[in-house]
Amino acid sequence: MLKIDSHTHLIPETLPQWTQKFGYGNFIHLDHYRAGYARMMQGDKFFREIKSNCWDAEERIKEYRDFETQVQVVCTIPVLFGYHAQPLHGLEISEYLNDHIAGLMTKYPKNYIGLATVPMQDAELAIRELERCKKLGFKGIQIGSNINDKNLSEDEFFPIFQACERLDMAIMVHPWNMMGKGLMDKYWLPWLVAMPAETTRAACSMIFSGVLEKLPKLRVLFSHAGGAFIFTLGRIEHGFHCRPDLVAIDNNVPPSNYLGKFWVDSITHDADALRYIITKVGTEKICLGSDYPFPLGDLEIGRFITEMGLEEKDVENIFQNSIVDWLKLDLNSYK
Repeated sequence: MLKIDSHTHLIPETLPQWTQKFGYGNFIHLDHYRAGYARMMQGDKFFREIKSNCWDAEERIKEYRDFETQVQVVCTIPVLFGYHAQPLHGLEISEYLNDHIAGLMTKYPKNYIGLATVPMQDAELAIRELERCKKLGFKGIQIGSNINDKNLSEDEFFPIFQACERLDMAIMVHPWNMMGKGLMDKYWLPWLVAMPAETTRAACSMIFSGVLEKLPKLRVLFSHAGGAFIFTLGRIEHGFHCRPDLVAIDNNVPPSNYLGKFWVDSITHDADALRYIITKVGTEKICLGSDYPFPLGDLEIGRFITEMGLEEKDVENIFQNSIVDWLKLDLNSYK
């Protein structure tokens, strides 16, 4: 089978000094302070140290070969979304990041599949960039779990989702700008606690607002195994039924009806958790994902899945078939 990682991040080796160019904000730039490493700087504030496997395409291919994985679905690091920028500046950021990924897809067509980023703060510009990226060969887009603290249920985002369905472009929803971050920086809680909640927030927003009901052909993946959504669906479903006056105001279809209608990745770090998700959505809706190259990811690229004792067909679904369905891939393109 062809093993495909549906969830990886990368960054261009160089970034413009957007803060200086635009005259506001704290946009990310890179400080290559020593060979093979760079500091991601948010204005003058240190954000994260990254290694060259964040930008070196051939190094990534070599590392993936060690885990018998040929193909990586790549998208930007969420802190680069640029949603806080003025719309035209957000478009400029998106174009720069997308052109970089398009170059990788052209140079390494059997190794890289691209998910674009678009300026979600302006639907017209987002759709313009979405249409351009479709022509460049992107299979979908990555979006944040919220857009400048606005839920994905807001009417202003619906035209973007309509355009994705029209253009047959998939969506990966990734947590970012985590709720309550400023109140719980200690112990890395935003990444450990708020990220799963953010993805749940996004899933509930898209379900309760009727996005998935109105756009049944929209192919959405909720990253990090769907966050806490599947594990807390009992509570969510109960709330839907006991307080429909608060929950079912825009869509009267129970949230459990959408199980099997969206995809999740496999990043649980826990075989029992993945087994539970399989009982709810089936392996046909679970895509191998790693969050490579970041330390909170599954950096053994699904090794634990091969040790779970699953049927061969289920492993094949997770490693290949589900991703083919989500992104509508032609496997012959990667042989």
